[in-house]
Amino acid sequence: MFLVALSFAYFAKALSGSYMKSTITQLERRFDIPSYLIGVIDGSFEIGNLLVIAFVSYFGAKLHRPKVIAVGCVLMSIGTFIIALPHFIIGRYEFETSVRGVENSTLNPSPCPVGSPADLTQDGQMSEVPAKSCESESNLSMWIYVLLGNVLRGIGETPVQPLGISYIDDFATEENAALYVGCVQTISVVGPVFGYLLGSLCAKIYVDIGFVKMETITITPADARWVGAWWLGYLIAGVITLLSAIPFWFLPRSLPTSEPQGSEKCTPEQTNFIKDPPLLNHKYSADKHTTFTAMAKDFIPTLRILLGHPVYLIYLCVTIIQLNSLIGMVTYKPKYIEQHFRQSASKANFLMGVINIPAVALGMFSGGLLMKRLKLNIMRAARFAFGTSLIGYILSLLFFAMSCENAKVAGVTLSYRSLEEVSYDKHSVVTACNANCFCSATEWDPVCGENGITYVSPCLAGCSSSAGSGKNTIFSNCSCVGAAGNFTASTGQCPHKDDCDRMFPYFLALSVITSFIISLGGTPGYMLLIRSDFQFQQCACDPTAGIPAPIYFGAIIDTTCLRWGKKRCGGTGACRIYNTAAYRIAYLGLTLSLRTISFIICIPGFVLLSRQLKKEERNAIHGVLANGSTELEALRREEFVISNCDQLQQTSDNTTDRETRL
Repeated sequence: MFLVALSFAYFAKALSGSYMKSTITQLERRFDIPSYLIGVIDGSFEIGNLLVIAFVSYFGAKLHRPKVIAVGCVLMSIGTFIIALPHFIIGRYEFETSVRGVENSTLNPSPCPVGSPADLTQDGQMSEVPAKSCESESNLSMWIYVLLGNVLRGIGETPVQPLGISYIDDFATEENAALYVGCVQTISVVGPVFGYLLGSLCAKIYVDIGFVKMETITITPADARWVGAWWLGYLIAGVITLLSAIPFWFLPRSLPTSEPQGSEKCTPEQTNFIKDPPLLNHKYSADKHTTFTAMAKDFIPTLRILLGHPVYLIYLCVTIIQLNSLIGMVTYKPKYIEQHFRQSASKANFLMGVINIPAVALGMFSGGLLMKRLKLNIMRAARFAFGTSLIGYILSLLFFAMSCENAKVAGVTLSYRSLEEVSYDKHSVVTACNANCFCSATEWDPVCGENGITYVSPCLAGCSSSAGSGKNTIFSNCSCVGAAGNFTASTGQCPHKDDCDRMFPYFLALSVITSFIISLGGTPGYMLLIRSDFQFQQCACDPTAGIPAPIYFGAIIDTTCLRWGKKRCGGTGACRIYNTAAYRIAYLGLTLSLRTISFIICIPGFVLLSRQLKKEERNAIHGVLANGSTELEALRREEFVISNCDQLQQTSDNTTDRETRL
């Protein structure tokens, strides 16, 4: 029953966590923030985790663990609801557009208003005037609420993993513990399947659904300005997390065991891998009440011994670097699919949920079965995890070859004078064909010209008239589209997806294969973590990877932005289009560079671990020989005593016989 309850809690927290990652681009556009701020929001979960994990991990095992987990699930639920709160306290989403949702097309204003050169700045850009409604807006950014809710979600998640796994490790038999952990980890990977599917569904729904007429929305889910109903998924995830807390209130503090716990059931290799058993044994059983002071006194010596062990330090460094690579890669993978392969957020999340995550789940479960069947010891488990990670790393190098050409956008990736050659130099959006138009150079309202080139706005395309309404608006007499000036343009970016459509299936296939292979070593590596020191490992690795990785990954991705959006009240908003080649090199290069460093550090770790295990084997042999010599000497002494006793007895008998004869 505990295994079922813990699996459901893992499912709930994994669902809400993966849903957070699926809404990255939605949150960027809704709150007009760059990627590095999204990284701060995503990393705030680990900040909440860091605040309490040292105390929960070390002292929580002495408390009523199921009830502590139940409290954590309730806090997670409240935090998830807080994340959705900004949607209900801010106004409707307004995006940049020159398209009007009117029925009578004759009333459409001209996309190219005639202006005076005095109205333009020295850079040829229209002077921007902040909207009047900005004066009444609160100075507090609404994304702060999302950050605070995620911090509370991190605080609530803290007891679920260490206390749940330690509960299994304490009360399950040794041969079943790895299988149980594999089952829980598999369920925790199934959770993101539903999280990303929920993200895919919500990304299709417009953010203000039910409050606006959908006929007036002039953008599609594939548009860089589209924002889905991100808040809806958080409400659903919050309810599921709240339900997961219920079973833990009725579970016992401890379970009966059929065999002795602690060091009595541990092999010499397990007890000597990291800790010295006399110093680091569990001094307080789960059902024994101890004082806070007594537990605190044992914490510092435990920490000192762990940090003084070279094998453990190397393992800690490798784990931190690998987690940095993994968390940064997973956080921005849906966005990478969106920007590099020009897929909608809904499709990117759907593919992550139904293709990539199941491969990870299958790999982790298979790793648990292999570990149980092969009965891997610590050294073999470490080698197995290293080997699968190395194979996945080699295959990941092929991602660099899977590239797409950048979108052809006049004034951004193309010069108006040369519309054939893609160039990433800084181009001017104001040129002779639109010089007479009073255009905003900062507005992002793309249209697809009849010549297959995307223009930043119908005004910058030189279009003087429009017909139709909403998504079906057609702009005509576009002087920049064709020399004659009678060419047309339609709303939205030009597809240009032929090269990406051919490459995308290969990318997905390789992604599935690498995810499966790397995940095979997940459960052996996880059991290795438990055998060393799970609680401190959790405390050290998660914050040092989960907090900085999304931030510096996002900051590096921001450097590849070619066109930033503009906030309604002034200031830089979310990125509208990226340099595809630079994005690929930055994202993949950073991911694989971190893994390269971790492999280099692994080499001395294996050498030290091998020497330590050999040394322990020699010590064990010498111990057996010493014990054997001691026992032999004791036997000799016993024989000597018995012999003397026999002689004394014989002498006594002879004396008695003589006395009898006399």
